[in-house]
Amino acid sequence: MLIPRPPAYRKWLYLRGFYWGFYTTLKHFTLNLLHLRKIPTIQYPEKRRERSPRFKGKHILTKKLDGSIRCTSCYLCQTACPADCIKITASEHEDPTVEKFPISFQIDLLRCVMCGYCEEACPVDAIRMGQEYEWADFSESNYIMDIDHLASRPSLKGGVISKLPT
Repeated sequence: MLIPRPPAYRKWLYLRGFYWGFYTTLKHFTLNLLHLRKIPTIQYPEKRRERSPRFKGKHILTKKLDGSIRCTSCYLCQTACPADCIKITASEHEDPTVEKFPISFQIDLLRCVMCGYCEEACPVDAIRMGQEYEWADFSESNYIMDIDHLASRPSLKGGVISKLPT
């Protein structure tokens, strides 16, 4: 019984890709080695790169002009989150004009995929993606951010006031 086999040249076609990749790597290595073009290097701790305004960093809870948190506990951000990293606990407010407010608002950064769906889903501009990107820490518990850390951490210099009217 004859078993159909592909032509012998097919098993050597991968070599073309290998040689092309090796050539490209060698070309760029020699260009960088001979300084034919200037390589941009940023001295990181002293100088920092400008980030795009659309950069998605650590989350921020915005505040109203009176200093209270803008979140109305509508659970839209929690529902929109594909990683299920947002946990909100709501309570009724003493003021009858305010429907409810968050008692606890937690974001687990170890689960978060930084997609920005929470920011898009929020109808009152209560949650934003900030510009912070340095998060290195030794303890996993520091990656679970609570309502106090989200609204008024030292890097926010007192908090972020929302642009929307109250």
